[in-house]
Amino acid sequence: MTTRTSFSVSRYAPQRGPLLKLTARDSVLRRLDWPMLLAALTLSLLGALLVWSATRGRTQLNQGDPYYFLFRHLLNTGIGLALMVGTIWLGHRTLRGAVPVLYGISILLILAVLTPLGATINGAHAWIVIGGGFSLQPSEFVKITIILIMAMLLAAKVDAGDQLHPDYGTVAKALVLAALPMGIVMLMPDLGSVMVMAVIVLGVLLASGASNRWVLGLIGTGVLGAVLVTALGMLDEYQINRFAAFANPDLDPAGVGYNTNQARIAIGSGGLYGTGLFKGHQTSGQFVPEQQTDFIFTVAGEELGFVGAGLILVLLGIVLWRACRIARETTELYGTVVAAGIIAWFAFQSFENIGMTLGIMPVAGLPLPFVSYGGSSMFAVWVAIGLLQSIRVQRPMTA
Repeated sequence: MTTRTSFSVSRYAPQRGPLLKLTARDSVLRRLDWPMLLAALTLSLLGALLVWSATRGRTQLNQGDPYYFLFRHLLNTGIGLALMVGTIWLGHRTLRGAVPVLYGISILLILAVLTPLGATINGAHAWIVIGGGFSLQPSEFVKITIILIMAMLLAAKVDAGDQLHPDYGTVAKALVLAALPMGIVMLMPDLGSVMVMAVIVLGVLLASGASNRWVLGLIGTGVLGAVLVTALGMLDEYQINRFAAFANPDLDPAGVGYNTNQARIAIGSGGLYGTGLFKGHQTSGQFVPEQQTDFIFTVAGEELGFVGAGLILVLLGIVLWRACRIARETTELYGTVVAAGIIAWFAFQSFENIGMTLGIMPVAGLPLPFVSYGGSSMFAVWVAIGLLQSIRVQRPMTA
C-alpha cells in the first residue's frame, strides 16, 4: 500500500455547483479573517516605525530626507492593501483559471533579470530597475505563482471527485513546473529565494496528500543538490563567505562576520524593554548594514527590547495561526494547498530572517514579511493575504 501524508483529503467534495450568494447579514466584510488582517497591518505599520528609525539618519541612503523611507514604506503598504483587496475581489477561484498566464509572466520576468535589464543589489543579480528610485524583484512573485500552479495541478482531479489523492504523473508535472523558475532564480544567484521556494514546494506536497515517497525524495534531492552546487562552484564568493561566517562567527569579525556580530550586539543591548524608539546606539550609529531590510529585527531588539521583539513574533504567530485555520476549514483541496504553501513561505522566511540576526541561521538576504522595507516583498505578502482571505470568504455556506 502506498504511504501517504497524514493530511486527510477525504473531506473534499466536488465543487460542481455555484456557491450560495452572500447575504447582507453575511457579507464579505463579515467573513474576512479580521485577526489575521489586523495582525498583518500592525506588522506593516510597526515596520514603518522601525524602517524610519533605521534610515532617518543615513543621509547616503535617504537623499537628505529623513522621511524618505518612511513615506515609501507606507506607500508600499498602501499598494499592498490595494492588491489584497483586488485579489479578494477577483477570488482565488477566478485566479485559478489565469494561473498558466501568471506563471508565464513570472517566467518572463525572472528571465529578464538575466538580461541587461537586470541589476545587481547586495551581490544578487535579482532586480529590474524601473526608474525613479523604484526596482522590482520578480522572484518575490514567483513564490506566489509556484504555489498557484502546483495547487492547480495537484487539486484538479481531487476537487472534481475523480481521485482521492494526486497521482504520480500529476505530482511529477507539478514538480517540473516548480523546478523551472527555481533553476532560473538560482542562476541570478538568489540562494535565499530558492530556499524559500523549496520549502514552499515541500509544504504544498505535504498538504496535497501526495505519497510520502515524493516528500522524502524531494528532501534527498535537496541535500544532493546542495552538495553538487557547492562542489561545482555555482555559489558566488559572498555566499560561501556567509555560510563560513555562520559556521564560525569569529572567522572574520571585521569582514564577512561583521553583519551578524553587529546584529547580535544591537539585539543584546536592548534588554527587556529596549533603549526606546530612535534611541538605539547601534541603530543611530549605523553599525548594522542593511538594517532597514534584512536586519530590521535588530532595530526592534535594540529599541523595543525583548517585549517589542516578542510582539513581532506574536503578530507573525497570529497570521500563521489564522492561515492554518483557513487551510483546515476549506472544503476544497485547491484552497488547502494554496494556504499551506503560504504558511510554509511565511513561517520559513520569518524563521530564517530572525534566525540570521540571532546567529542561529546563515545570512540569506531574506526580508522579514510585512516588516522589512521593500516594495516587491510587501506587494507579494499582501497578495498572499488576499488569497487567504478569498479562500475564507468563498467557503461554501450552509443553507
